Amino acid sequence: MSELRWYGWGTLDKAYALDQRPGAWNFLRAALDLRGDEAFPACDANALRLRAPRLSEAQLATLRQIAAEVKTDTRARVLHTYGKSYRDLIRLRVGEFSRPPDAVALPANEAQVMRMLAYCAQNDFALIPFGGGSSVVGGVEPTDERVTISLDLARMNNVLMLDDISHTATIEAGMFGPDLERELNVRGFTLGHFPQSFEFSTLGGWIATRGAGLMSTGYGKIEEMTQSVRIATPRGIIETKRVPATAAGPSLLQLIAGSEGAFGVITSATMRVRPLPRTKDYRALLFKTFEEGVAAMRQMLQSEIVPATVRLSDEDETRSFFALRAETQGWKNLVEQIGLQWINARGYSFDRGALMILGFEDSLVAEEGFKMCKAHGAFDLGHGIANAWLRDRYETPYLRDVLIDHGVMVDTLETATTWANLSRLHKALAEAIANATQATGARALVMTHVSHCYRDGASLYVTFLARMARTAPGRNLTAAILTQWQAIKRAATDCIMANGGTLSHHHGVGYEHAAWMNRENGAVGMQALREFKHAVDPRNVMNPGKWLNARQDANDTAIDYNERFWNLPTG
Repeated sequence: MSELRWYGWGTLDKAYALDQRPGAWNFLRAALDLRGDEAFPACDANALRLRAPRLSEAQLATLRQIAAEVKTDTRARVLHTYGKSYRDLIRLRVGEFSRPPDAVALPANEAQVMRMLAYCAQNDFALIPFGGGSSVVGGVEPTDERVTISLDLARMNNVLMLDDISHTATIEAGMFGPDLERELNVRGFTLGHFPQSFEFSTLGGWIATRGAGLMSTGYGKIEEMTQSVRIATPRGIIETKRVPATAAGPSLLQLIAGSEGAFGVITSATMRVRPLPRTKDYRALLFKTFEEGVAAMRQMLQSEIVPATVRLSDEDETRSFFALRAETQGWKNLVEQIGLQWINARGYSFDRGALMILGFEDSLVAEEGFKMCKAHGAFDLGHGIANAWLRDRYETPYLRDVLIDHGVMVDTLETATTWANLSRLHKALAEAIANATQATGARALVMTHVSHCYRDGASLYVTFLARMARTAPGRNLTAAILTQWQAIKRAATDCIMANGGTLSHHHGVGYEHAAWMNRENGAVGMQALREFKHAVDPRNVMNPGKWLNARQDANDTAIDYNERFWNLPTG
């Protein structure tokens, strides 16, 4: 792998070629009222200054006896300080590292993980499990004032067993997506979990955050794929049984899934795998309205017609997708223009319509699904756009770096709700973000798509852009930028909670969403989770300061335990 980009997404040898998309900047200037003075470059890597590790030579020597490798150099600590949220990327670019980990430890096996947990507990250190560092909700940042060790599981990256009779595979938690799929594919199988972070995220991270892949409608979310799990806690190993189902009390497996390192370190898991699909049929469809597309999705899922992928962009995202499309030349451009005229003549438009990517894999019901969409008014655009989406699906995160370079705030959030409530939440969320952005003196571009569907509802994934906040000379620009983002994020999350959505469908909680956890689970539910946390981690070693932050005081009044980040009520 090429060298990782320390201040942004992915590797340094890749970038999103926005300048090669002819209408992109004109569209963005008009949509966001950009004025040409918004540049926000990253600082010089050589100028980065981190506090010295707060470990004695004797402590470092002990850590090196425990783990296969221990790093304390600046680059390693920079790469393990933050995830990839907007707040993280801004602080990376300005070189703000107020709480870097004191060391990065890379264990080679579960025994070393257990010894590391014991040593941290004995010395009152905090420990943060680290997979690929792709969290967009503050899930891997040190928030504790104690000495902190980032436990990188990259060396634990093997497929331990593949049962081709039961169609399961036991895999170490540090295995990255591409390596995992490569190992399974040579045996004729796939896990089917392809999040947008696929290239830079790990199995353990997927399970710890209850992640969803771009094909989750057909393959399921990660917790549905997980048959059993092993987790190392400060009190010992918890291993759930390798069985297809059980009624032996409440599910420890489902308690561990989504725990974000707060209970322990997921060391391995047995996953349900599937044979590689023999055929794939991916097409793009254009609806006249978002509502017609939603109706088609709902009917498919409730008729047991389950695609691998179904992704529906609303009108604003469809318009933006078309404006940011790659440039075509020669005969391809001529074909595109003729095609657009053909589409427009039939009453369809990329300016006013809703684009769907619909894909079936090895399914006998594919044609039924496409016919059902056409019955709801869809225009079949063929395979070209869909195949391009498949090819480029992991490139979009690189666009964030380009936009931030040019002073554009860009962030995402996601939720899920019932079909009956989907339209109401979609409209309320777009309005809340637009209004909150306007209150900061900027104009918002809010784009939404539905990308994970169920019989009873679906997720909404929102991307919002705006001109970055500016400030007068001598004032703190970083504070202004983050204050703007914080106001918009707060308004959006409040809207989700007030309008029947869940706090997170697949990104997890971290600390950015922790302030709303009491509203999500209730005071009694949160106290029960804290009691379990205390049972397996009595000294609060494991990833402190994240989703368990929101607590209750003696009067049962909600308190934001993480007020230095949010300073807002949680009840």
